[in-house]
Amino acid sequence: MKLGFVSDSLGGMSFEAVLDNAARLGVSGVEVNTGGWSTAPHFDLASMKAKPEARRAFLKAFGDRGLEIIALNANGNPLHPTQPEQAGCLKDTIRIAGEMGIKTVCTMSGLPAGREGDLMPNWVVSSWPPETQVMLRYQWGEKLLPFWAEVADLAKKSGVERIALELHGSQCVYNVPSLLKLRAAIGPAIGANLDPSHLFWMGADPLIAAEALGEAIFHVHAKDTMLNASVQATTSLLENGPLMDIPGRSWSYITLGFGHGEEWWHKFCYRLKMAGYDGWLSVEHEDVLLNSLEGLEKSIALLRGVVPVAASDFSPQAI
Repeated sequence: MKLGFVSDSLGGMSFEAVLDNAARLGVSGVEVNTGGWSTAPHFDLASMKAKPEARRAFLKAFGDRGLEIIALNANGNPLHPTQPEQAGCLKDTIRIAGEMGIKTVCTMSGLPAGREGDLMPNWVVSSWPPETQVMLRYQWGEKLLPFWAEVADLAKKSGVERIALELHGSQCVYNVPSLLKLRAAIGPAIGANLDPSHLFWMGADPLIAAEALGEAIFHVHAKDTMLNASVQATTSLLENGPLMDIPGRSWSYITLGFGHGEEWWHKFCYRLKMAGYDGWLSVEHEDVLLNSLEGLEKSIALLRGVVPVAASDFSPQAI
């Protein structure tokens, strides 16, 4: 496996400073945010789309430092009922990735409204009352499946081999069954960006999820979650309080090791190997209490001690 990080983890730094820190930290690559919910401070989507020389300069900046572009990341809601620019960002990101020879694009599945004419996305997380099932049939049949059939075709034409969907709340695809359902309907170009932090707060087990996904794991975000038991006891993990209010929330994103210790990350990496995954672990730092660079440094230091790097060479002796 190889280590890297998401560019927005150092969103307050310049592009050159991000790459210089990546080289200093000894990681192998950087995953680059291109838009969606990100302001994409390190990637000018319009310029990259229009100017081959901009793409060449971008690639050269990585190559000069011995770094790889892990993936382009267009995380947002490409099925938002009133923001078509979200889908446009994803499609442009796929086209640009193809032009730059990048084979993986990370994104979200998207979440449409609950019915035609509604203006806001609607996340269904209950089987009752009965209108929830009407909404789900509309979202999957009328919006999600047609959209992803189109996007998968675009990815194939562009030379992008892997669309890695983050299993994230407020999306149609948020857990293992919904990812496998979409993959079965659309094809093997659809896979998972397995981010354990989201599964923690949704009550799933990332270790078992890795085993269940198997070859459908296309990418891994290394991000941790602190479960605040004293708050959770009265509020549950259904949390909509301010992200900056760490003491008042039942869960929060946190620097690696501060929510789940090194032993857990050992197990996670081993489960990924068991599932056949030998790709990137890309740190996504979103801890609002720790300094971003310090948090990234601590996260990478933890992973460096647990990530398998060399190929297995064990062979039973002939007896």
